[in-house]
This record gives sequence, structure tokens and C-alpha cells, in this order.
Amino acid sequence: MDDLHVTPGPGAPAGLTVPAGELLEQFSRASGPGGQGVNTADSRVQLSLDLATTTALDDAQRTLALDRLAGRLSGTVLTISAAEHRSQRQNRVAARQRLADLLREAVAPPTPRRPTRRTRGSHRRRLQDKRARSELKQDRRRPRPD
Repeated sequence: MDDLHVTPGPGAPAGLTVPAGELLEQFSRASGPGGQGVNTADSRVQLSLDLATTTALDDAQRTLALDRLAGRLSGTVLTISAAEHRSQRQNRVAARQRLADLLREAVAPPTPRRPTRRTRGSHRRRLQDKRARSELKQDRRRPRPD
């Protein structure tokens, strides 16, 4: 198995290289079509990478990746599954590509929010709703004695 190369992008201008020794591949039987070899071929691929110990990421990238991928992690291990192809080789390529895409997106800096102004119509409707609500609450009050 070769090293995993992540193409350059924001947050990783030189790209990333994940050493092959840090990637763990596991193979199992995939469900779905497969003809006669469906019960004998281990074509599903699970590719795992421990983000906490990988040498491919620096500390800032590691922190950002752990934070952004927190919902997909088991501890600090990111696991990608691929079973869309019949051949194990194609699933290995698909899993590696998916992992590279995830890492590239995870280390990219957040895009700043572009401030927007509310429209004149929405401002007017908000004030009308406030007036209507105020009148409704005033109508609920006990009448004044004068």
C-alpha cells in the first residue's frame, strides 16, 4: 500500500502526505450484487486513520480536524467504508479518495461570514408584528378606573 497524498488546498497549501503505516485497511464481505463471487470475495474496504497520532497533520490542523470531524470519529479514529464497487481494488481507491477529500475539507480554515443587511420589508414587518403583539397584550390588561 502506498502513502496517501492529499492535494493542496486551503489550510494545506503544500498538500498532505499520510504515511502508509498509519493507515489501517480492513476487508469484509459487501452486500449487494456480485454474481457468483458475492459470498467469497471480501470487497468492502474500511480505511482507518488515527487523527491524534498521525504525522501528516501539524498541531493546528489536528485540532481543526478533530473538531470538525468529531461526529464521524470513534475516539480519535476516522473510519471510511467503501463498498460501491464489486472489486476490492476499486473500493480501496474509492476509500482513499474519500479520506483525502475529508482531510482536505477538515483542515481548511473556516470561511468568514459575510455580513448582510435585513431588507426594508422584513424590518417593516417585524415592527408591525411588534405593534400588533403590544396591542394584544394591552387589550388583556385590566381597564383603568378613569
